[in-house]
Amino acid sequence: MLILGGQENALAIARSLGARGVPVSLSASQPCWALRSRYCTRRYIVPRRESAADYWDNLLLGNTDAPALEGSVLFACSDEAIEFMSSRREQLALRYVLDDHVASQQISMLDKSETIRLAAQVGIPTPKQWPVQKASDVDAILPSLDFPVLLRPIHSHKFQRVFRKKLFIVRDANELRAKVVEVAAHGLQMIVCELIPGPDDLLSSYYTYIAPDGHHLFHFTKRIVRRSPPNFGLGSYHATEWLPHTAEMGKRFFCGIGFRGLGNIEFKRDPRDGQLKLIEVNARFTAVQELLVRAQMDIAWIIYRHVTGSVVPTVNGFKEDLRLLYFLDDFDAYRDLRALGQLSFLSWVRSISRPQVFPYFSFHDPKPALAKGWSTLQTRVLKRRP
Repeated sequence: MLILGGQENALAIARSLGARGVPVSLSASQPCWALRSRYCTRRYIVPRRESAADYWDNLLLGNTDAPALEGSVLFACSDEAIEFMSSRREQLALRYVLDDHVASQQISMLDKSETIRLAAQVGIPTPKQWPVQKASDVDAILPSLDFPVLLRPIHSHKFQRVFRKKLFIVRDANELRAKVVEVAAHGLQMIVCELIPGPDDLLSSYYTYIAPDGHHLFHFTKRIVRRSPPNFGLGSYHATEWLPHTAEMGKRFFCGIGFRGLGNIEFKRDPRDGQLKLIEVNARFTAVQELLVRAQMDIAWIIYRHVTGSVVPTVNGFKEDLRLLYFLDDFDAYRDLRALGQLSFLSWVRSISRPQVFPYFSFHDPKPALAKGWSTLQTRVLKRRP
């Protein structure tokens, strides 16, 4: 099989399937710590000055130098991989084994405004949003805004390549105008979005895979404990938990739009009205894949068996209250929350004083964690020296 893109999600899949005897190849840009895994039998590194899409097009559909890839199962672990596979789906299907995704649906899930439109269409509550293209658009929507608000990109992966973050949190009109100008200068589309109040532990996610006949291969839910930075960053501490309401709303969305393939949907419960409101949807494996594996919900293995026509493992629930920790990011989250008077050091220590799942570390496959650790040391410590 061949994994396209990703980071810790690609690593979790490579370890899981590789340990089961599946030959795993990986193609990604540097730095992708999964490329260091002993479970990667072949590595196809995207050159620094070449786009991933161009490289994959030549690797998989051009005059390929990798005939061993013919017939491989393809898994997308990044938004760039989704874009590539969706735009080339018919050609790829002639030479490789693909999952049941519908290309147009995957592209819609990459578009935040289109995702929210589809959610509203099937009765899923969403935060309020306002499209903006230039600074003058801000004046027209100011009477409707209650600061702080979020300035969100329509396409997160394009935004993150430029700004190294998922979005901007904006606290007044002048800052909003300035940020709109800054984002527009890069040719990126954006929306102003209502900030749902309340702590990050109101966030929860649902995962499923829907086969062509409408059958769900599995159901899984988890929740966020903390994010870094709080309120708009990436999850730094996650916990498995069966959340019936989250699952119900997730199924309503996916079934309502006729979705097929792997889907993950995130909600936040709005304390003002008690409703779960859609935050985002991913039509791919997410960063916390290792948490699912350790919770006995190895969705990559389930999907691999399904698309290869093998017997699909029977899934009867999963291990609950299992935690995945990004230690340094969560320490940053603690410091931010302490500054706000919301979390003491003792409370933080107590919350992580239990067995943990780590996204990179494995005694049986230490190189990815060592490479990641050295890179983090250089970024956080060595570059700060005078």
